[in-house]
Amino acid sequence: MLYNLHVSNAFEIGPVPVGDGKLFLIAGPCVIESERHVRTMADALQRITSDLGIPYIFKASFDKANRTSVKSFRGPGLKEGVRILGELARATGLPILTDVHEPAQCAPVAEAADVLQIPAFLCRQTDLLVAAGNTGRAVNIKKGQFVAPWDMTHPVEKVRSTGNERVFLTERGASFGYNTLVVDFRSLPVMRAMAPVVFDGTHSVQQPSAAGGVSGGQPEYIPLLVRAAVAAGLDGLFLEVHDDPAHALSDGANALDLKLLRPLLEQLLAIHAAVSK
Repeated sequence: MLYNLHVSNAFEIGPVPVGDGKLFLIAGPCVIESERHVRTMADALQRITSDLGIPYIFKASFDKANRTSVKSFRGPGLKEGVRILGELARATGLPILTDVHEPAQCAPVAEAADVLQIPAFLCRQTDLLVAAGNTGRAVNIKKGQFVAPWDMTHPVEKVRSTGNERVFLTERGASFGYNTLVVDFRSLPVMRAMAPVVFDGTHSVQQPSAAGGVSGGQPEYIPLLVRAAVAAGLDGLFLEVHDDPAHALSDGANALDLKLLRPLLEQLLAIHAAVSK
């Protein structure tokens, strides 16, 4: 067997199994651009994943607190963002994932979101991790670009110290010099020994702060990296998807175009089935 299909700490997020050997997807636009846009994206993504039988979690951020420039669009903010995500969950029945940046955000965000995501730059922030764990919601910790995969055991332990075992980790590339990220696929089995693991194929092609006040990206490499990640062994995939990446208000340079999603997922399901044997 190339890798262990079943991690010991599997759990569920609504109808989505995490860590039981079935591939699941987290996808959506980087940020809430408008209530209409997130609904349009959620409906399109739900149709594709339903057709393909892929368990699906919708993601979008209410605030992008770590944008390169102070002039960059950040989103609608906590109050309006939580309202929009809550309405979306009620209308679609989808589990919802969104970022939290401060301990005080965790409780109100947990009213609307099924998964609280810890941004990569904040993965060592003890108070934030503990506050997220205390909500009882699932917690996705994105591995910092500056953190060794074996050191992610400490953020996991911080969440589990609250009694919350519903935690998983996301690989999103490691800093390589300036404005460049690389992916070390050894990180997947290393972190998978701690918790279920997701691979972020879109932030892994990001070129941080490399495009004159915004981050650049190389989205042409998304299919290559996600195919390799599924072959290496993981539990889920994270993709920022947009229907018009060139005009996205955040992270358009590294987003996957919506029209490319279905054929890519079909490839990934075939790879997953082959490796699972």
